[in-house]
Amino acid sequence: MSESSTPSETAAAPPRSLIHLDSSADLTVIGGGLAGVCAAIAAARQGRTVNLVQNRPVLGGNSSSEIRVWVCGATAHGAQSYARETGIMGELWLENQFTNPEGNPYYWDLVLLEAVNAEPNITLWLNTNVQEVTTSESNDPDQPVEVTSVVGWQQGSEKVITYTSEAFVDCSGDGIVGHLAGAEYMLGREPQATYNESWAPEVPDNNTLGSTILFYSKDIGEPSKFVPPSFAVDISQTAIPKHRVINQRAKGCAFWWIEWGGEFDIVSDNERVRDELQAVVYGIWDHIKNSGEFSDVENLTLEWIGAVPGKREYRRFVGDHVLTQQDVLEQTDFADAVTFGGWSIDLHPPGGVYATEKGSMHWHPPGTYDVPLRSLYSRNVKNLWFAGRNISASHVAFGSTRVMATCGALGEAAGLAAAVAQNEGVSPRELATEQFELMRNAMVRNDSSTIGLEHRDEADLARRARVSASSSLTLPTANPSGETVEFTSDLALMLPADPGLGRIELLLDVAEDMEIEFEVWLTAAERNYLPDELVRTGTVSVSAGEKQWVELDADLEVDQARTAVVVVKADPRLRLWLGDRILPGMLVMLRRNLGPDDAWTEQFREWKPVWEFEGVAVRFADPTAAFSPDKVISPYARPYGGPQMWASAGQDGDPTPYLQLDWDDPVKVSELQVVLDDDVRIDLINLHHHRTPWESLPSLVRDYDLQVRSDGQWQTVAEVRDNRHRHHRHLLSEPVSVEAVRVQCLATNGAPNSHIIGVRAYA
Repeated sequence: MSESSTPSETAAAPPRSLIHLDSSADLTVIGGGLAGVCAAIAAARQGRTVNLVQNRPVLGGNSSSEIRVWVCGATAHGAQSYARETGIMGELWLENQFTNPEGNPYYWDLVLLEAVNAEPNITLWLNTNVQEVTTSESNDPDQPVEVTSVVGWQQGSEKVITYTSEAFVDCSGDGIVGHLAGAEYMLGREPQATYNESWAPEVPDNNTLGSTILFYSKDIGEPSKFVPPSFAVDISQTAIPKHRVINQRAKGCAFWWIEWGGEFDIVSDNERVRDELQAVVYGIWDHIKNSGEFSDVENLTLEWIGAVPGKREYRRFVGDHVLTQQDVLEQTDFADAVTFGGWSIDLHPPGGVYATEKGSMHWHPPGTYDVPLRSLYSRNVKNLWFAGRNISASHVAFGSTRVMATCGALGEAAGLAAAVAQNEGVSPRELATEQFELMRNAMVRNDSSTIGLEHRDEADLARRARVSASSSLTLPTANPSGETVEFTSDLALMLPADPGLGRIELLLDVAEDMEIEFEVWLTAAERNYLPDELVRTGTVSVSAGEKQWVELDADLEVDQARTAVVVVKADPRLRLWLGDRILPGMLVMLRRNLGPDDAWTEQFREWKPVWEFEGVAVRFADPTAAFSPDKVISPYARPYGGPQMWASAGQDGDPTPYLQLDWDDPVKVSELQVVLDDDVRIDLINLHHHRTPWESLPSLVRDYDLQVRSDGQWQTVAEVRDNRHRHHRHLLSEPVSVEAVRVQCLATNGAPNSHIIGVRAYA
């Protein structure tokens, strides 16, 4: 017979308490969406220790497998040219392109997790909600307070963690840290009078953009029924079927318009918003499956439905500058610009899915625009930075900056700035004003995502070198691919004018003797890619005949490198030969006629980039200097008034080209950088609503050797193989006195020319 314990003999229960931990780091980043991921990585690469605190089990925020929103950015789905983000966001694009060509949302989670795990200075805290903030005491109302610590609750492990840091970056989206710290913020829609914005309402209100829940369906090859839950919305009794496009084969972000909650407090009413959105999703699926209005739906089943609403808008904090509608549309020139956007001002009706208005309205800027550092920190909390959808922007301007690739670029800028401010012992305001050169140099050295950032850092020894190459591309040529198209729309060729633009030739089929009309334009600014200033018009007489090269003389002279636009007028008697490649530095655009459905946009793009993966058959009859070797030490590291890169002549005449830097006197070098061409013309997206033909972009040099010459002897210091990325930092084991540096290009990922954007050398 076994013995049993009496109640008096039972061991006393341990005291009831939670596990309390303290974690100190140089910087704490709250929020693990793309803004937080990029902020943490940027700071960690500057040698700062970082706590990255995320309240979900995965990274990525709205882009994660939990919510599955496409990552869009400044390219605006291809409407903006040469606008894809570089820097850390660009690294994520390219890695996803290679490891996740099908656009699997779970593989995208892995891309982000691997990027964070690769940084030893980052400590990642998942499933951790920040709910308390401690600030310094200040009796002086003019003296800003500082955040000293934040406290998080890690669900599942029953841990309470106190994070102590010198500075904090609030990338939480909703701005929980800034709110609890007492940072000034805006919520809702400001009136027109506040910032003189034409798209703001006349009377202010608390309306925001709503939240969205998405769903995926799939064909299982056999009939599948759907019995709707009792709470599903009968959408036939709503405005949804009349005012929204429902396609039975659409999935994921194609249903971005399933939006609701803008007329409520999107945070306080989050559970109510979620319940309503799920009811709408089930109602839409019931309509697709059971209304009888759709064909070929018998075998469709609901594969996935989001359980977490994807929020668009909540608090927007006030910095030393509030970005406005005018800054976006007029492309304000900021002395403290740290990154860029390009998405349209994209605002949605507060009623969301139930509204009778269109689901969104768009106003496209004429090109990309800059975001200043002064919009990324609090003006009344001294050590608090912001990145993502909570930056210092009006409701209208936020309509553009809120998209996730832009948020990622903002995160990199904020994380880098926080690290530089700590390393140099300056405040955010000081870094943005009198000490901004420190930030500029850090952005250049880290290849941050910027446009028009001028490289001035004297620490880069490459700027003193003489640059030469085995060959250079002087007469770019795209041969015919074998396919022709009707010449039914005006054709615009964006071409580098460096130092001008002379004769170019197009391959055409001509049905009868005729005159071809053409125009020569310049763009409005170095960052813009739309015809703006008409320089001259011309005609050329041609005879009937197939496959003939027709010469157009642009006869353009410019004072500095610019982008020229040759517009060829449409004519049904012509057929255009497509090319076997897109020439570097060239864009092909077609004029489109705007129909009545386009009237709802305040400014719709008349010109649309086309043939993203193949160009037109074209060749330069006069040489260009746009790809000369000295471009690798130019002030710019991406297209800006020209391609801003060296390109070799081609594989036929120079199969293993090299680029070389020589110094008159030896220089001591400990770090060499090579920046390659990742073709920012190409629009990439994480979940691939469209797919490119390549897993690694053809313009990237795939294999190269990095060599240095010391005492007349060449030695290889790095061998790069199977490359799929843009920016390479080569740290030498010890400083070396060198007379020359050479990049020996061995292979590309498919391009016929080797391209190098920059070579840098630091002591």
